[in-house]
Amino acid sequence: MIQCTWVTLSMSQKTRILMFGWEFPPHNSGGLGVACLGLTRSLKERGFEVLFVMPKKLDIQTPYARMLFADIDGVDGVVINSVLSPYLNSLSYEKIRGRNGSTSIYGPDLFSEVERYRALASDLAQKEQFDVIYAHDWLSFGAGIEAKRATGKPLIVHVHATEYDRSGGESGINPHVYGIEKQGMEEADCVIAVSEFTKNIIVRSYGIPAEKVRVVHNGIDETTAPSGSGVQRMRALKQAGNKIVLFLGRITLQKGPDYFIRAAKRVLEKNKNVFFVISGSGDMEGNMMRLAVALGISDKVLFSGFLTGNDRHEMYTAADLFVMPSVSEPFGITPLESMRLGTPVLISKQSGVSEVVHHALKVDFWDVDDMAAKMLAVVGLPALSQTLSENGRSEAEHITWAQAATKIDSIVSGLVQKV
Repeated sequence: MIQCTWVTLSMSQKTRILMFGWEFPPHNSGGLGVACLGLTRSLKERGFEVLFVMPKKLDIQTPYARMLFADIDGVDGVVINSVLSPYLNSLSYEKIRGRNGSTSIYGPDLFSEVERYRALASDLAQKEQFDVIYAHDWLSFGAGIEAKRATGKPLIVHVHATEYDRSGGESGINPHVYGIEKQGMEEADCVIAVSEFTKNIIVRSYGIPAEKVRVVHNGIDETTAPSGSGVQRMRALKQAGNKIVLFLGRITLQKGPDYFIRAAKRVLEKNKNVFFVISGSGDMEGNMMRLAVALGISDKVLFSGFLTGNDRHEMYTAADLFVMPSVSEPFGITPLESMRLGTPVLISKQSGVSEVVHHALKVDFWDVDDMAAKMLAVVGLPALSQTLSENGRSEAEHITWAQAATKIDSIVSGLVQKV
């Protein structure tokens, strides 16, 4: 096993990376695709050449990587048709397959799609010249393993989330996904975790030696000011003198939307001029609507659906406070997006991003009383809001993908030197 370590001398000018992923903008469903784009661009700027492998041919044009697609560069006659979210579990996959049962693009289950991707990796890897293999999250770990077995090149696996994060704890984990994650980390020469929070899970729950795991925090791209005329209702609410508290993310157990709504109930008991917006979609959306009704606050809780582009930016800027109450958050890019646009943030202490930001309010996800108190403070104290806004914006500007790429440069160079 090649030891995973840091080096100070970059060899990026001579290094080519074969990178296996599952999504890439504009065909992405969440933070994983954003991270892949940010990292490939910054690695390109450091002199690396990235060969980014996708399961299926999609309309992706990027100057930062050479895109490889299984239905062109893989085995003839075998195509991985995988417009699949990296956040799907087996149940949600079955729902999608049920809606598309008449088509041929979905395998019998999510794991079949993952195995089909894995099966192509060996032949694909033998056709390319590269120095290091890099695989993002469990959907791509198998492909990375097969590429390593076929070529003997060192393998880096990048853990953006674990099954413990997605399932909400020990009792809900899928043993199949856990097994793929564990195998990927064991066979890798180096494991990259997006936070110390995630590294601790990897060491404690997967049995991976701590010295094999390197922490590389995520970054953020430049966030442009919004334009256009989206989210008109938010503007009307603001003009009427109301405050807006925003939850933006997947409406799933991991993200803690139920704690957000319970805290909203407590806020509204003391301040009626606050609206709570839940922006996103997920398997708990219906339950959260019913919870708002049961608590008697449905007229103050708005569900916007999944937003992108200008509408997403306008929602951030319309909000007086952005809240990320995640139960288990490996990192969390959305608070950085909000801070970059000048909106104060309140984040759970159970998140990786809490390790790198200081000008944000923090709370244990389960402490809805403390969460509500901090919400009330921000919407009720202009001086606090302004301080968080100004300092948060300045801080977020210095948390970049370029910083992440510098650390990855060191890791990759160390592996290449040892081959």
